[in-house]
Amino acid sequence: MAKRATRVAASKNEPVVSLYPAEKAWSPLGEDDRNRDQSYVRKVRPQSDNQRQLLRAITEGNLTLALGPAGTGKTYLAISAAVEAFEEGKVARIMLSRPAVEAGESLGFLPGDLQEKLAPYLRPLYDALSDRLGGKRLRALLADGSIEIAPIAYMRGRTLNNAFVVIDEAQNCTYGQIKMLLTRLGWHSTMVLTGDPDQSDLLPGMSGLADIAARLSDLPDVAVVHLNEKDIVRHPLVASMLTVL
Repeated sequence: MAKRATRVAASKNEPVVSLYPAEKAWSPLGEDDRNRDQSYVRKVRPQSDNQRQLLRAITEGNLTLALGPAGTGKTYLAISAAVEAFEEGKVARIMLSRPAVEAGESLGFLPGDLQEKLAPYLRPLYDALSDRLGGKRLRALLADGSIEIAPIAYMRGRTLNNAFVVIDEAQNCTYGQIKMLLTRLGWHSTMVLTGDPDQSDLLPGMSGLADIAARLSDLPDVAVVHLNEKDIVRHPLVASMLTVL
């Protein structure tokens, strides 16, 4: 159709007007299109003071607890710090773990082997890792054991040396489970626990995150960082809703 319209216009000796004139540098995406950064950014920059405090605590200490509402970047910043430490050779492996707890509904028995059964629960961790490393390299690191993603139940009895450990969704862990996880920390390792005490999927009173954080806040070598709705980096409506919900 476009070629036919061009031929018809030429036969009538009418000038063909370009839809996007090059001399005006017009873009269908608007004036901000030229300012967009399409390149991959290896370093993750914190967007608020509390996020800067969190990254500083992770870098300077061996145990950090990040508490805050959904969308404040707790998990993403922790995994980004883990990838950065791994890339710089500060740790030999990355260990990620989260409880396999359903969010208020039962999914029943899932098909497949252990990895396939746990995949829906661990998907947020895979997404963050894939964003930082790329899918191909992530699969290679998972295959050789440099990155391990495991459920909470498989952490007992282990000693995690020379590793960066991220425990996600810790609000769905009981006091005993968090105590068990904290005591897995070995030499030359860093551990970060992330969670929102206000969004636990356990029965009331079962979550141990708030109690553990209150007890550990008195220790000088442990950082407990609290994030709030001002640190939310998702849609602005998320912050607005959390102020009334």
